[in-house]
Amino acid sequence: MTLTRAHWVGIAAVVLALLFAGTAAVTASGSGTAEGAAKVPGTASADAGFARDMAVHHQQAVEMSFIVRDRTTDTDVRRLAYDIANTQANQRGMMLGWLDLWGLPKTDVEREPMAWMAAGDGAPGHGGHGGGSGHGMAGMPAAKPGALMPGMATKAELAALGKAQGKAAEVLFLQLMTDHHKGGVHMAQGCADRCTTPVERDLARGMVEAQQSELDLMAAMLKARGAAPRP
Repeated sequence: MTLTRAHWVGIAAVVLALLFAGTAAVTASGSGTAEGAAKVPGTASADAGFARDMAVHHQQAVEMSFIVRDRTTDTDVRRLAYDIANTQANQRGMMLGWLDLWGLPKTDVEREPMAWMAAGDGAPGHGGHGGGSGHGMAGMPAAKPGALMPGMATKAELAALGKAQGKAAEVLFLQLMTDHHKGGVHMAQGCADRCTTPVERDLARGMVEAQQSELDLMAAMLKARGAAPRP
């Protein structure tokens, strides 16, 4: 399938918006004012948990994108992989940069991945029964056996992608990345509901919008190859 100019213009616009938001986030988080210092999140906060977990989640998306780049010559798939790798590598750097600015560790062995998603469950505006958007732990998709977080591929799936060629590699990449984006959207919505740092919430909302758009695009690309997202 040949992607239309509108597809790529739309994706490019979202990427630029996210990068702008990330730059603003670093600038704001680096403020030396007393007000900025008072708003530094704690290590157990949703803000820190999202930054840590999404950085790991993004790293795998970058890895898969580089793998498929070398397994196919299809222009559209390679371009999509490049866009995903470039965008998510930049966002990963932003989130790790926030953790540095906040003086927080980039890993937290005392907490399970996604534990921060439980914060505020049952409270108004935080995904519980009090009027939130329903993105609490109870509604979170489960990680498949062998995967660290929901949507992430297993080592076996990454190995299979590394061995596939041509159309088979394209289809598997699109299916794996579809699962990955679905997990990423759920996590980003969790931050939009729970994070208290405004610029981080804005970036999370941008991730939801961008990855939803790419989910639609990947569904069309799979259909053009006689395939579909995995159930």
